[in-house]
Amino acid sequence: MRTPDPEPGDNGDEREPLAASFSGAPGTPNPNPGWLSEVELAEARRRLPMLYVEALPVRTDGMGAVTQVGILLRATPLGEMTRTLVSGRVRYGETVRDALFRHLENDLGPMAFPLLPPQPTPFTVAEYFPLPGVSAFHDDRQHAVSLAYVVPVTGTCEPRQDALEVTWLSPQEAASDALSDEMEGGRGTLIRLALASVGALR
Repeated sequence: MRTPDPEPGDNGDEREPLAASFSGAPGTPNPNPGWLSEVELAEARRRLPMLYVEALPVRTDGMGAVTQVGILLRATPLGEMTRTLVSGRVRYGETVRDALFRHLENDLGPMAFPLLPPQPTPFTVAEYFPLPGVSAFHDDRQHAVSLAYVVPVTGTCEPRQDALEVTWLSPQEAASDALSDEMEGGRGTLIRLALASVGALR
């Protein structure tokens, strides 16, 4: 899945709460159980599936039909450019809806105005495995289970965090083999499933 796991910044625009830099003595409990240190995260990934949400932002017309699909451009820690979706982990004690809203705001900015129902329903559940070939989805860091959503947005999208830009494509362009080749972890398949779920593939 390769969703980045940035440390919280000092600018008030944090992906994770408070104690990211906690480095107490071994055996000292982390004062914020909602945050995992790098060591704790690595250990959890070695032992447990991680829960994620992913969102395909879309623009719709007056009848609710999808007219545009938003694809993020990100730079990896190695400096490679990749296309991806809005995605990130669900925190301990956080509702799925709140996690979706948080990651949409983090990646698209506070003026994106996503339309989230009170009880969002995923169009599919994507299972990412560290070994290729187990499923259509791959993440070499971990076994992850991702709840995937199509989310209409009505406002202005200004990419933030590690998202460099949002490219708006037609549904046909978003479902193309050319874009799929630029996506990592099998997300081209996820985009096709998303568009099929809302009747946007012809």
